Amino acid sequence: MGQQEVYDFLCKNTDKWFTSRDISEELGVSIGSVTMSLKKLRKTNMIQYKNSGKRNTYWYKAEA
Repeated sequence: MGQQEVYDFLCKNTDKWFTSRDISEELGVSIGSVTMSLKKLRKTNMIQYKNSGKRNTYWYKAEA
């Protein structure tokens, strides 16, 4: 499981924001793997993210 699977999932669902837990459950992979992939994707500016207001909880979405 890598960045590409997470990015592909977000690209297929561009109309909705997801938490790392949502992505983990949808893809059936560990939350740790998803978190690491999202961290790398954030550095490439290929995805949008925003803080939910809760401690260390972010929402993610593919760039439109």
